[in-house]
Amino acid sequence: MATPVTNQQLEAAITDANLTFDALARGVVRAAAEAGVQLRTNPSTVHKWLRGAEPDGETARFICEALFRKTGRIYTPADIGLRSVEESDPGLGLTIGPDPVDVLARVWRADLDRRKFLAASAFSVAAMHLPLEYVRESAQRTAAIRSGAVAGKAEVAAVRDMISMFTELDERHGGQHGRSALIQYLRSDVAALCRGSFRTHEDRRQLLSAAAVGVHLAGWKAYDAGEQGLAQRYYHQSYALAVESEVVGHDAFVLRTLAQQGMKLRHPSQTFALSETALSRVTGRLDAETEALFTITHAHGLAATNQRRPAVQAVQRARDLLDAANGEDMPYWARSWGPARATVNSRSAKVFSRLGDRKGAAENYAAAAANRPAATYARIQALDLVAQAKMELADGGIEQACSTWNRALDSMDGVKSVRTRRAVQEMRKSLAQFKSRGVTAAHELDERAVLFLS
Repeated sequence: MATPVTNQQLEAAITDANLTFDALARGVVRAAAEAGVQLRTNPSTVHKWLRGAEPDGETARFICEALFRKTGRIYTPADIGLRSVEESDPGLGLTIGPDPVDVLARVWRADLDRRKFLAASAFSVAAMHLPLEYVRESAQRTAAIRSGAVAGKAEVAAVRDMISMFTELDERHGGQHGRSALIQYLRSDVAALCRGSFRTHEDRRQLLSAAAVGVHLAGWKAYDAGEQGLAQRYYHQSYALAVESEVVGHDAFVLRTLAQQGMKLRHPSQTFALSETALSRVTGRLDAETEALFTITHAHGLAATNQRRPAVQAVQRARDLLDAANGEDMPYWARSWGPARATVNSRSAKVFSRLGDRKGAAENYAAAAANRPAATYARIQALDLVAQAKMELADGGIEQACSTWNRALDSMDGVKSVRTRRAVQEMRKSLAQFKSRGVTAAHELDERAVLFLS
């Protein structure tokens, strides 16, 4: 006799979504993986939930996300008969409104406390449309929230210098170095300045833009730790600050980042509009190098949505923009992330990889690594080299791939990054079959990888 269903709300949600137990389980595992959480959910697990078992940890939130991705309906754990382990707002940071500093104050507090509900929060497909719908309220910050701090050009320069220092530390040593220090700086000094008075309207604009760069960096650090949901929340608040700053192109730059995150997590159709909107907002309004950054992200979006010819054309357009650059300074928020040419090379490689051109991808990853000074951009150079090696291996060149992987490990020395560790773990999986065949280069590289991971 079949065991009766206890959780009828969850059963109804699964039925409405037209999901099998296996499909739901796979959706939950994927949503969790995007948040850096490894689950072993299977159809048997789903059956246990229906009989009244409570999911472990933050699994309830991942179930809600998996159901949304199928139905478009936003669920809370209570909607599907499950309790929420953390008595905290699961939507913290996903709203975009006129006072991002207030939202950020709560995000920062939770991040510093390493609150589980936030660190393991699911990347929200439901929230991906919010940046395109957000309309800045015309009212400026009210006098009631002003703290008395006064900011001018000197304060703007100081904030930029500090954010640049944190950015350089991040690129050289990985996202987990200086993470708490960055958040403390943002929540104290920068937040006070954002809530204060300004000597001129232009000073206010530039300070808010600098703050947006700092919050974007906090998101990048969460991304580097594999905490995709937390990164998305930081990006949303960075976007709100950039919009409020009214600095031309800065809000579009954050849209570009959100698009890239969505493509990384394989939601191309939902994120293509972000890349397209970002490009439309800056075309002809910024210097050629900065426009090239938007163009190449759009090219990646085109490739990810199987628009092959337009994608190749967009890659060429990005290269033409770089060649046409006349040395005009890139905006602060754009140049914080490294040489434009290296970025265009790296994302061009992703386009060619998507289109099945492994040789073209490998060549562009190699060019990207060559265009980044190793002493300054150790982590991203290492990841470009890892990606190059994967393309070389896929093209049949195990010896060449091992040589490139060795160079990547050289660049990883002293880097503290979840992404680099995962790259090395994946490399070891790729090497296993060649070790068993007695390939010396593969065996020696694997031994080095074991030492690195230990």
